[in-house]
Amino acid sequence: MELLLIRHAEPVRIAPGEGGGGPVDPGLTARGRIEAERLATWLAAEPVDAVISSPLRRARQTAEPVTRAHGLDLEIGPDLIEYDANADHYIPAEELKRGRDARWLAMLEGRWEEFGGEAPDQFRGRIVPCLDAIVGRFPGGRVAVVCHGGVINVYVGALLGLDRHLWFEPGYTSITRVAAARSGPRSLVTLNETAHLLGVRDRAADPPPEPPAPTS
Repeated sequence: MELLLIRHAEPVRIAPGEGGGGPVDPGLTARGRIEAERLATWLAAEPVDAVISSPLRRARQTAEPVTRAHGLDLEIGPDLIEYDANADHYIPAEELKRGRDARWLAMLEGRWEEFGGEAPDQFRGRIVPCLDAIVGRFPGGRVAVVCHGGVINVYVGALLGLDRHLWFEPGYTSITRVAAARSGPRSLVTLNETAHLLGVRDRAADPPPEPPAPTS
């Protein structure tokens, strides 16, 4: 069977202190909604037997256009949740990377518990069996799994025998394809497909321009 591992589209940024103190669950930005629609259009050209999503809003909102395009019901996979789902804020990883934020370094070094995350080995121990179980349920099928960057990293990393848990940066709505047999063999077919996002920076998705500065 073919497993399509899809990262969610661009989510809303929630800064520390903006989430009310509990775990945050951001939805998609305007650009993220366009990304999700373009993903659905791209995948409409090929058969998909099931769409399974992480329970987090950014994943579900990304998956919904795909289910509509194929006339499928959306299945929720509770164990597909990201390792930092209990954090009280959501800052996109690319922003943390640009600013060389301490949390970014902690992510790379596997110190996820420092910001309320799950221990890396525990996370991998949850994700790999979860995705392998999906493989076993759909012999000969094609299944789209809409999830998170960490989920994709650890599963493909395990497939490739990598020690690092976070070893590449999946793009928003990127597709990573794994050919998988119930008997065990797995092979990586593509990594981080994003051709469907060409031209995604539409005017409708961009923030409004700043007003002109007053002149004296």
